[in-house]
Amino acid sequence: MRVLIKGAEIIDKNSTHHRTVKNVLVVDGIIQQISNEDNGAETIIDAHGLQLSIGWFDMRTTIGEPGFEHKEDIASVCAAAAAGGFTDIASLPDTKPVVQSKNVVSFIKSKCRDQLVQVHPMAAVTNNREGKEITEMMDLHYAGAVAFTDGDLPIWHSDVLLKTLQYLKTFDGLLINHAEDNHISHFGQMNESIESTMLGLKGIPKIAEELMVERDLSILKYTGGKIHFAHISSPKSVALISLAKSEGLSVTCDVAAYQLVLNDTLVQTFDTNLKVNPPLRTQEDIQLLIAAVATGAIDAIVSDHIPQDVESKNLEFDLAEFGMIGLETTFGIVNKALSSCLLIEQLLDKIAYRPREILKLHIPTIEENQPANLTLFDPNMEWQFEKSHIKSKSKNTPFLGHTLKGRAKAVFNNNHFILNY
Repeated sequence: MRVLIKGAEIIDKNSTHHRTVKNVLVVDGIIQQISNEDNGAETIIDAHGLQLSIGWFDMRTTIGEPGFEHKEDIASVCAAAAAGGFTDIASLPDTKPVVQSKNVVSFIKSKCRDQLVQVHPMAAVTNNREGKEITEMMDLHYAGAVAFTDGDLPIWHSDVLLKTLQYLKTFDGLLINHAEDNHISHFGQMNESIESTMLGLKGIPKIAEELMVERDLSILKYTGGKIHFAHISSPKSVALISLAKSEGLSVTCDVAAYQLVLNDTLVQTFDTNLKVNPPLRTQEDIQLLIAAVATGAIDAIVSDHIPQDVESKNLEFDLAEFGMIGLETTFGIVNKALSSCLLIEQLLDKIAYRPREILKLHIPTIEENQPANLTLFDPNMEWQFEKSHIKSKSKNTPFLGHTLKGRAKAVFNNNHFILNY
């Protein structure tokens, strides 16, 4: 298959063609030529006015399968990822059975082996994510697990965290933790603030996150190793992580895209699609998080894609499950929120380069004779997100009817391509 991407501006900081407008010829999944020539091809994509980057990578996706296929399966999550411009996703172990055996890791990898979007499974730290006994992490690592996490559950036991960090050091493994002291957040429904008081909902204070970050960093300083904090929501947490970085600790963090645009006042509608954990914080917190993204204190931006079926969301607010889908909307959200303070190169660093660097995965580049792992996108396109745009099996998003800025037009990977026109 010969595909000519005609007239795209290449945005790849590692490429000799960075910030040039070129015709890119892809033949059988390989970038054969980058030039000004108008070579013939079976498929010609008019990319004038569009930009071409390496494929985007989401490092926090819930895939559903195995066990929760009624909410999401690997085929549907890959379709959602491609629609959102992602060619690779790192999946959480929150499945049934939990990703804690080589067989489940192999199952996930085999389901996408011949597909465009590649799923990189993360395995559980503890058996059944109960926080008590650690899994056979070395075996899971050699089976293909790219990191270790208990998903949306914290490593609550301090000794387990200590032993995990020591064990992971033997093969330079990465621990990803959801920072939450669940004794403080127990029964919490939203951010603890005047809003939660007015709505009569139990709040989840920021200190529940901050205390866990402080504990984890103290143990990391003692043991050594590497830790990544997922979907940070407190500016104080970011400050603690930044201080740890300055002291030489190997620590990184990410933020969920929706945390940069949605604040806790919106929960007044009792829309259960706004029920997430960590919860939506204040507008002041959002401004500080955006500043932390701009300065590099926050390393990556994630979708935090958590599909929930109607039965899990069409309930009273305090009974509904946490989470929203996000693969289709991540770029449009953050590009709109951050375009005034970030260059497109800086934004792509958060959703394409840094996730791969953190997970120690190969970083593609736009050069001749390299595999075509590409995202073609329009950074200026304003579009209204509708239900028809959703490829996920679940529809739990508060962004229906919202105007987003920037959209992926095509993705290329693994000798496949999909047009999103």
